[in-house]
Amino acid sequence: MNETCEGLRALAGKLNHLGLEKAPAKSTAGDGLRNRDNRFLESLYFELVHKYQSFLSDSRTYGLTFKEVLLIDSTTIRLFSDVLKGVGRNPKGDGKKKGGLKVHMLINAVQSVGRFVKVTAANVHDKNFLKKLELISHSMIVFDKAYNYYHQFALWTNHHVYFVTRIKKNAVYTVIETHKTGYRKKGVAKVLKDQTIELEYYPENEDGEKQYKIKKSLRLREVAYQDEKNRYFEFLTNNFEITAEEVAFLYKKRWGIELLFKKMKQNFQLHYFYGENENAIRTQVWCTLIAQLLMTVIQKKAQTKKAFSVVASLVRIHLISMLELTELLRNTNRNFKKQIGGSPGQLKLNWNGV
Repeated sequence: MNETCEGLRALAGKLNHLGLEKAPAKSTAGDGLRNRDNRFLESLYFELVHKYQSFLSDSRTYGLTFKEVLLIDSTTIRLFSDVLKGVGRNPKGDGKKKGGLKVHMLINAVQSVGRFVKVTAANVHDKNFLKKLELISHSMIVFDKAYNYYHQFALWTNHHVYFVTRIKKNAVYTVIETHKTGYRKKGVAKVLKDQTIELEYYPENEDGEKQYKIKKSLRLREVAYQDEKNRYFEFLTNNFEITAEEVAFLYKKRWGIELLFKKMKQNFQLHYFYGENENAIRTQVWCTLIAQLLMTVIQKKAQTKKAFSVVASLVRIHLISMLELTELLRNTNRNFKKQIGGSPGQLKLNWNGV
């Protein structure tokens, strides 16, 4: 924080366009992180998502008849548990107890920004995120097996909301009907099994408590698949209309949200924080999501083939420079020429020959 504030002080002449009369002191910036409610930045993020939603969407279709294809995943940001009480495990010896924040995110498969985001303590079970979602009928949700939640699967099935996930190894079920079987062949992507199964679960009341005196059954579809790299997968879905190959194709699309988290952790400093209380940390997480969203918009607006990491680096370097970012990303000219009327040896970027 001290380095940031000292850096701003050195850039006082370039910060006038932001309406700043002077660079903030370290204590002022720290007070802002501690006392300014992070929910303001949360609401700002979703306003920006709404504003750029149509711009970031593209015309890609998957040949599927769903109203929308959504991806769900989470990523953990490690912290010392002094920030979030009761988080993490007790270490052996004198080590400090580790905890963290977990960022759960729902994105549209044809976009690369979070449509719904929930920040929780790292020890909150992933499946609790599913309860918060408001999904429309005939939509498709794709997520990994950490979100397996049979009660929620039954509710979605009743409302014609479809999902694709991976089945847990310890899942107990009964095979009702086998539709297709196959044999593994090295280097060939193929369906190995397609069958209807039935499993049992305990329903929950409105408070989320399991009703152990009641046991219900749920019929789902299990698809076993081998990809071209000989990796074996077992998928679980409540949709019986699409082909087994389409089930595997949908789960492969989940890699899109993995890439989003990879961008976030590689290009933004989430391995250290500018504040030591929970509000400050949540504020930084929301600021990171806002920055990632705006850079995604800039990258698409510039129609550049430069990688996101390059875009992030250029923005970081030229954030206070009076350069138009989209032109900076579009222009491939690497020539310099002397500034007319400038100081001896002063150079200027040659934009379009100007």
